[in-house]
Amino acid sequence: MNPTMSIDPTVQRVRRQTLIDLLQRTRRRVPEKVAIVYEGKEYTYEQLTFLVNQTAHTFVSGGMKKGDRVAIMSKNSLDFVVAQYALASIGAVMVPINYMLTVTDVRYILQHAKVNTVLGSTEYAPVLDVSSAEIAVANRYLLDTETEREGWLTLDVLRKDQPSTLVEALIEDDDLAQVLYTSGTESRPKGVMLTHKSLISEYVSVIIKGKMEPHDVMIHALPLYHCAQLHVFLGPSIYLGCTNIILGAPKPEAIFDAIEEGGATQLFCPPTVWIALLRHPEFASRDLVALEKCYYGAASMPREVLKELSNRLPNARFWNFYGQTEVAPLATALQPEDQLNKLGSAGVASLNVETRIVNENDEEVARGEVGEIVHRTPHAMTGYLDDPEKTAEAFKGGWFHSGDLGFMDEEGYLTIVDRKKDMINTGGVNVSSREVEETLYELEGVSEVAVIGTPDAYWIEAVTALVVVKPESDLQEEAISQFCRERLSKFKIPKQIKVVPSLPKNPSGKVLKRTLRDEYSNEL
Repeated sequence: MNPTMSIDPTVQRVRRQTLIDLLQRTRRRVPEKVAIVYEGKEYTYEQLTFLVNQTAHTFVSGGMKKGDRVAIMSKNSLDFVVAQYALASIGAVMVPINYMLTVTDVRYILQHAKVNTVLGSTEYAPVLDVSSAEIAVANRYLLDTETEREGWLTLDVLRKDQPSTLVEALIEDDDLAQVLYTSGTESRPKGVMLTHKSLISEYVSVIIKGKMEPHDVMIHALPLYHCAQLHVFLGPSIYLGCTNIILGAPKPEAIFDAIEEGGATQLFCPPTVWIALLRHPEFASRDLVALEKCYYGAASMPREVLKELSNRLPNARFWNFYGQTEVAPLATALQPEDQLNKLGSAGVASLNVETRIVNENDEEVARGEVGEIVHRTPHAMTGYLDDPEKTAEAFKGGWFHSGDLGFMDEEGYLTIVDRKKDMINTGGVNVSSREVEETLYELEGVSEVAVIGTPDAYWIEAVTALVVVKPESDLQEEAISQFCRERLSKFKIPKQIKVVPSLPKNPSGKVLKRTLRDEYSNEL
């Protein structure tokens, strides 16, 4: 056979490794094992696959086909999990949407992704109604309810009479699986295109670096619309055949119950949530002995908090995971044995990742020298949706450019020192400083504005706005705050606002944000 010829479709099907294949193989290995625990009900892998297949047939009956873009806006639920695998079996492309976004943001994503089907929970159906009003949407499916709503199809009712057999579609490993939107540092979010291969390569890295095992019981409390919970924890857990406890939100009491009553062994939270758990009045009285593997990311864990957590959870080990949506998202990991002696480090490259630090000429720098963090990995996206210019910029020189600045020590441990384009990470969510700045510039009376992240005991980084008002204006902080509340998604609203006489600039007129961070980190 000529090696340059394409693989026979029959052979290709045998060799295929996609998201739906992972679920099918796990179901064959452990059909009676509990896959999902949600709202007090347990679903085995056999039952989960049954629901997935019925849902896929429902979508196909409604006209869905391979390549269709399908938005989902819902808090964590059974149907969120089911939808991911049902869409994968058809070859449709899932577009998860942050449910904290404004109608304007949601409308932009629906239009940019060319979404033609919408999935939503009852809570977010009104937002989706308004956001999709001017878009040619074929169907709107209501999740997690049997209640009817005008203009929507009730998924739980429709799928009951559908077949439970696998929907076969001509899918290949590098077909597009999902488009995840990240605000990055632009005024508009970018659509990150991830294939089945990208995701599954990342799952392997996660499983190895995170010491995950089939007997683990994982709590999923952070939003599944975000790549961290969805692809660092849910995907690998399904791959292994773990039990997954799905919570609607990271409420401390629910997390404690999942550990105490559900025997949860694994938990991922950003440092802000770990701090909330630690300071909760029930933390000391609950039986949390089952918890063995604890993961954090999105920000550094304060040393004293980590020490206290380690003392209060004697059976638990901690991992720090670093990455970004564009690499599906894990890039590096700091292992439990390095937590205190390398605290603040993002660890070393994961199994399927090669990481280095480069200067502006894409030349690798010496150990200890700060530069841009770049990666080579099969985890990587295939590009930004409909944005070849930004895609080329991200992949210049044959490496994926993270946009983060960092350095490696003599042992190869990575430390992130800055965000190259001033992204603010507040409570584990990325906020574009430029987007907040552009919003503030719309307020009459604003002369100049700089938005930075400042250290915060709870949020780790607080969105902070430093505003210079026009000489003739009497604009005050409260009026500025009210303006933001009316126009920005809740998590983007500055936690702190200060009217200042001027902003420091370099000779070319660029605002020196590093100077501002140094000046206001301790003052505000």
